Amino acid sequence: MKLTQLLLSSLVFMSATVWADPTYRLFVTNEKSNTVSVIDSRTGKLETTLEIGDRPRGIGLSPDHKILYVAISEENAIAMVDVATLKIIGRLEAGEDPETFDIHPNGNLYLSNEDDAKATVINPTTGKIIHEIKVGMEPEGVAVSPTGDVVLVTSESMNLVHIIDTADHKIVANILVAARPRGLAFNSDGSLAYVSSEIGNEVAIIDIAQRKIIKKVVIDLPKSKPMALVLSPDDKVIYMTTGRAGKVAILDAETLEIISTADVGKRVWGAVLSRDGSTLYTANGVSHTVSVVDTATSKSIMEIEVGKFPWGLALDD
Repeated sequence: MKLTQLLLSSLVFMSATVWADPTYRLFVTNEKSNTVSVIDSRTGKLETTLEIGDRPRGIGLSPDHKILYVAISEENAIAMVDVATLKIIGRLEAGEDPETFDIHPNGNLYLSNEDDAKATVINPTTGKIIHEIKVGMEPEGVAVSPTGDVVLVTSESMNLVHIIDTADHKIVANILVAARPRGLAFNSDGSLAYVSSEIGNEVAIIDIAQRKIIKKVVIDLPKSKPMALVLSPDDKVIYMTTGRAGKVAILDAETLEIISTADVGKRVWGAVLSRDGSTLYTANGVSHTVSVVDTATSKSIMEIEVGKFPWGLALDD
């Protein structure tokens, strides 16, 4: 009886963990203010500002959306914030200059250490670094596949995308792309990945099984510097920030042709899409704002003032 009750209690706890109500909070790292802006995404109002540490950049949520992780680059750490209470609940040692990271379905963090030319794997439960993987110089973008079997890391200086097998944490392929690869995104089943190249002004599609590029296109927009990539829930559309161009390029995910563009703030960098795909949020570094884009019309419907040089975004919806 006791064992049965324990199992039932565990199931109830797991169910509560998985199905906890969202806070609808949009979190924004402000690189020069050393803060995280917390916005109510339903109203666009600033709820509060968190003092987080020196030079926050990468940001993401745990699989159950209970913990917010923030890369504090100058402190070589990842801050942990309780999403419900907004209290800082811990720090993870993260190696030299952590910048971008992604989170495995099992909860582990995969991050790029730009100064050390390596990718680091952290177990946030134990706080331990469990793997370090040597990659190319100046690693930047990181993306874990939806199935968790591979992780991609871009190397800016070497123009490479590394494909890493998460079973043994070995590089299984190095794919040459256009100059200074930045953003990465997978489609929903993990069969395809997309990579943006800032200086090469290019977007490419990688077939993960074949480990090769199957399509690439130069972006025909003035001043375009391709950055963050986000796919629509149906995998049909790519939203790409373009840096100095001050626009979001909206691309057909199969052909990579530009469908439309959305005007946003200056030096647009990070981006996040609402769960239903109806709203895109962008971090506009030089404007010190977040743009709220209606994806149905490709129009910015609101500009929200945040801290100095907003960099990354995460949305609990």
